[in-house]
Amino acid sequence: MIPAGKKRVLFVCIGNACRSQMAEGFARAFGDDVLIAASVGLAPAAMVAPATIRAMDERKIDLRDHFPKSLRQLGRAEFDLVINMTGFFLPKEFRWRIVDWEVADPVFMEYAEHCEIRDSIEALVMKLIVELRTAPRTQFRGQGSGRLEL
Repeated sequence: MIPAGKKRVLFVCIGNACRSQMAEGFARAFGDDVLIAASVGLAPAAMVAPATIRAMDERKIDLRDHFPKSLRQLGRAEFDLVINMTGFFLPKEFRWRIVDWEVADPVFMEYAEHCEIRDSIEALVMKLIVELRTAPRTQFRGQGSGRLEL
């Protein structure tokens, strides 16, 4: 059962090894009063990227127990919002409200660039959390990217 007032948010990237894992980590660490976070990949990798684990450790967020998942692995979970960081249109299985975030994939980048992506994701997640905290507690409406319409 979902606690009253919390929104279920799914973060999606390609491999669920970097971007969506970082977003889920920030969302769980800083927004658990307004959301329940999960993450998946369109083509899940074998493991969370070591640079992602290291970069998040610098923010005191431990991802060592995280692992890449597909939407299928989440079973019948329902979401209020999907944050798409893939750079592609999502397949029909992602039938919920979708917001696109343009975030480069750091999987093959140098560590400093990986950290820059982490910082960008942190800022986007914090903005989402603030919007959820200040918005009326109603259902999401509308489609597309941009400011959330709650």
